[in-house]
Amino acid sequence: MVMDEVFEKLRTLQEILSQKIKLEHEVGEIPKILVTQEELLARLKKTFIDKNLEFEKCRAAEAEYRNLLEEAAASREKSEKNMDVINTQREYEALDKEIRDAAEREQQYRKELQKEERMLADLDEQIKQNTAMIELQEKDLEERRRGIETDVSTIRDKIKQLEDEERNLIPDLDPEVLFKFERIIRNKMGRGIVAIKGGVCMGCHMVLPVQFSNMVHQGEEIVFCPYCSRILFYEESGEDGEDYFDSEDAGSLSDLDDMDEDEYDDEEEDEESAGLEYEE
Repeated sequence: MVMDEVFEKLRTLQEILSQKIKLEHEVGEIPKILVTQEELLARLKKTFIDKNLEFEKCRAAEAEYRNLLEEAAASREKSEKNMDVINTQREYEALDKEIRDAAEREQQYRKELQKEERMLADLDEQIKQNTAMIELQEKDLEERRRGIETDVSTIRDKIKQLEDEERNLIPDLDPEVLFKFERIIRNKMGRGIVAIKGGVCMGCHMVLPVQFSNMVHQGEEIVFCPYCSRILFYEESGEDGEDYFDSEDAGSLSDLDDMDEDEYDDEEEDEESAGLEYEE
C-alpha cells in the first residue's frame, strides 16, 4: 500500500478515534453529573436526622416543663386552700410566701413551656418541609439516573459502531504504528497526524531538522515528529509548491550534522596559524 493511501487511512482513523475518545470521555463524565444531586440529598437527610433529634429533645423538655407547671399550680392551689384554716399571723405569712413562690414558679414554667411549644411547632414545620424536599430530590435523582442509563446506552452503541469502522480500516496498517497513533491522539487533543509546511510541524509549530523534512517530502515511510511525536505528512506551502529543503537553508543544526572531520581540522589549523603570527 502506497504512503498516500496510508496517510488517508490514518486521517480517517484519526476522525474515528477522536470521536470514540470523546464519547468514552462523556461516558466517564456522565456519572459525575449525579454527584451534586447525591451530595444535596445526603445533606437533606442529615438535616432531617438532626432536626428529628432536636425535636425529640424539645418534646422531652416540653413534657418536663408541663409537669413542673402542673406541680407548681397544684402547690399554689393547696396553699390557697390552707389559707382558710390558719390561726396565726405567722402561719399566714408562711402560706402567703408559699403561694407567691409557687405562682412565680408557675409563671416561669408557663413561659418556658410556651417557648418549647413554639420551638416544637417550628421544628415540626421544618421537618415536614425537609421531608418533602427529600422526596422530591429522590424522585428527581431516580429520573436523572434512568435518563443517564439511556444516554450511556446510546453512547455505547455509537462507540461500538465506531469500533466496527475502526476494525474495518486497520487490517493493512502496522500494529505498532496504530498503537503509537492512538496514544498520540489521546494525548494530543485528537490530532495524531499533521502536515509539515516549510519545514515546520503544524502540530507543535517547531522547525524540524532537514533530514526529517526531506524524509517526509520523499514519502517513503512513516515519520514521527521528534518534538510532539505526531505522524507527519508533506503538504505544499509555497506558491510554486516547492518545500524541499537544501542543507544550505537548514541553519546551524544541519551545518553541524554535515560538517566532517576535515573541516574541523582545517579550522583548528587556521586558529593555530593565527596564534603563531600573533606571538611573533
